[in-house]
Amino acid sequence: MGKRAIICAAAGALSLLAAIAIVGQTEATSNGPKPRVIVMAVNGMEWDIVRPLLIRGELPNLKHVIENGVYGKLRTISAPNCPKVFTTFFTSVPPDKNGITGFVVDGQTASTDMLKSEPIWSILSKHAVTVGMANVPATFPVMPVNGYMISGMLTRGKGCEDGILCAPKLSEVQGGDAVYPTSMVAELEANVGDFRIDCSRMPNENELQGREAKEVTAWLDGVQKIREQQQKLFVYLLKNHPTDFTMFDQSCEDRTGHWLYPIQDFNVGYNAKVNSVDVDAFPDQYRAFDKVLGAILPFVDANTTLFIISDHGIKPLREFGDEHENHSHGSKVPSTTPVIAKHDFPDGDDVPGAFIAMGPGIKQDYEFEGFAASAYDIAPTVLHLYGITAPPQMQGHFLAEIYIDGDQKQTAKLSH
Repeated sequence: MGKRAIICAAAGALSLLAAIAIVGQTEATSNGPKPRVIVMAVNGMEWDIVRPLLIRGELPNLKHVIENGVYGKLRTISAPNCPKVFTTFFTSVPPDKNGITGFVVDGQTASTDMLKSEPIWSILSKHAVTVGMANVPATFPVMPVNGYMISGMLTRGKGCEDGILCAPKLSEVQGGDAVYPTSMVAELEANVGDFRIDCSRMPNENELQGREAKEVTAWLDGVQKIREQQQKLFVYLLKNHPTDFTMFDQSCEDRTGHWLYPIQDFNVGYNAKVNSVDVDAFPDQYRAFDKVLGAILPFVDANTTLFIISDHGIKPLREFGDEHENHSHGSKVPSTTPVIAKHDFPDGDDVPGAFIAMGPGIKQDYEFEGFAASAYDIAPTVLHLYGITAPPQMQGHFLAEIYIDGDQKQTAKLSH
């Protein structure tokens, strides 16, 4: 992407921030204002869908972040799925060592009780960094932090005891706490409402039979309502419970991609009765996400680093042996929703995640080549910003490459 007048106008202010050298960021933690970090995670963010929307100008808020920051592919892990990758984000330790190897571990739904490596929220809390997290996958039951935590995907509740592919309301949570501190539940219900945690499951084959258009439309309407609730929650938390480190997540993109990826009739599993109902359903998720991002950006000031990350991409079924799969994620009671796209390919490089960053000292309008960033690098990079040495078990590194003092070569940008 070329520079625009608005970027040039902001360049002076950003160049002053760039004077804070990478080494100096540690000093800023102790001698100046404490850095703020906001991580906005998007499950299954697919560059193949996002890039055309950016070029067409349909994602203005995401485009603003990219033009004022760095962007590129994020190397994920093999056979990626949400709990595996998010716990890698949290710990910078491989799934077989951090304890969360998938949606189900040893016959039980993955939970924070299974973590074998200390997650970033615990490390930050111990170093007097305030922490706020909401709707983040694999955080149920919530753990004590120096701030607040509201769980996301894999939360158990009424009608979905295994926590997989379901969306209990806050009042319906069972089997553990979804909010820390628990005293915050009443406040959230009074000011945000009895919101749903995570995105709702898709209709199954029996529910779809003969009602395809009605069921698809109703489900997408429900997804939008959940997203609106989540945006209301995020804005409320940013206004009323500001923290040094904040992490939010959106998961409806991934679920919609599994079921309604915009494929053609030669693709595996194409069903005109379902796939022609709303061919914009999946791109619309990113248009809707961009509006959520627009509500968050006013809280990103000159002292804030914003990371936008995804655990993996998602692609139509295309490998030998791929059939019209059922979306179960290992649930004890498998969903029979037919899916047409997936992300758990053995080679994670087939479905890279996304990495976008904007903030003090970060390069502008800069695209990574290849896989300069990985899922393992998120936690060490955040810790570095607070002057905290990453513990020895962490396998990632601080992403010095994204800063102006780095030596990475600039690559071609998106066309306007």
